Amino acid sequence: MGVMPIMRVPRHAQTTKRTTFNWISKATLWAYLVWSLESIIVIRVGSERLANFQQNSNKRFDEVIYNIIFLSILIPHFLLPIASWRHGPEVAIFKNMWTHYQLKYLKITGTPIVFPNLYSLTWGLCIFSWALSFAVILSQNYLQDDFELWHSFAYYHIIAMLDGFCSLWYINCNAFGTASMGLATNLHKALEAEHPALKLAQFRHLWVDLSHMMQQLGRAYSNMYGIYCMVIFFTTTISLYGSLSEILEHGLSYKEMGLFVIVGYCMTLLFIICNEAYHATRKVGLEFQMRLLNVNLGAIDRSTQREVEMFLVAIAKNPPIMNLDGFTNINRELFTANISYMSTYLIVLMQFKLTLLRQGTKVMKKIVNTIFNSSTTLAADDEFEE
Repeated sequence: MGVMPIMRVPRHAQTTKRTTFNWISKATLWAYLVWSLESIIVIRVGSERLANFQQNSNKRFDEVIYNIIFLSILIPHFLLPIASWRHGPEVAIFKNMWTHYQLKYLKITGTPIVFPNLYSLTWGLCIFSWALSFAVILSQNYLQDDFELWHSFAYYHIIAMLDGFCSLWYINCNAFGTASMGLATNLHKALEAEHPALKLAQFRHLWVDLSHMMQQLGRAYSNMYGIYCMVIFFTTTISLYGSLSEILEHGLSYKEMGLFVIVGYCMTLLFIICNEAYHATRKVGLEFQMRLLNVNLGAIDRSTQREVEMFLVAIAKNPPIMNLDGFTNINRELFTANISYMSTYLIVLMQFKLTLLRQGTKVMKKIVNTIFNSSTTLAADDEFEE
């Protein structure tokens, strides 16, 4: 798809970097080609939607909102070079950090990090991302009157890209949790051995590297996931308003069901991202900290006690926070904050809608009264003439 054109270095290459990014590499040139071809259909569909909206005689506020929804979904495509490719070097750094961490982990613990079913999970999520993309877009073609079938070709790759980023986040967060659990297991084995101070110091360095990787993940994908969250917030708010507004005015129909599909889809993606980040942070930080606090200091020597204390200080000084390069922390609080902000904007928009409905009702009453008064006056004039 050309979303992140990084390349794996051949095994025989004389370098410690296993992943690289270059603006003129084969992967990047392929990304240019794919993005350019996709842009043709996206621009055509976007232009037609914009032209239909401008030529439509019905310029109600609700129709403006409705047209904005499907135009906004096209925005991530044009932001891809800025938000994703520009951070290619940071993504390569993150990938190389994982490679070096696994080698270091193997040397210190003597056992590799085992990610269960990683290959099948990756392919499964890839296939599921495209299947979900087709399901969401084709449902809009069925439920929305003006969503033509050929328009759907501009949206498939965008929705699949959003699904892919969510899958990538899920895999990385689970990888952090798996690495943390493996490290904790080896930590307990080391504490049961004699004079474990040196081993504990090595495990402390491993944990700090794991925490730094979590922070690097946020830096590497900060723009992409930041825009991702903003598009979800905007699309969900507008879709909710559009559906509730139409229900108030015309009742429930297929059109509103299509908008509810978009709302459910967007909120599910946001919940997965926030929930997985929360679990990764808890497993690497809080749970690991609790394991150290439960160590019986009376049963170990003084040097090991000092290493345990230094380990706890390292955890406090290097909190494993999933942070988008300082913009916001990704956790469950972000999900609830988004719901709170959506509710606030939705209340404002619905107040605006109710005001329009009341004004429309007043105008209709005036028209009816005018007609009634005119009819009464004509009838009285006819009686007077007779």
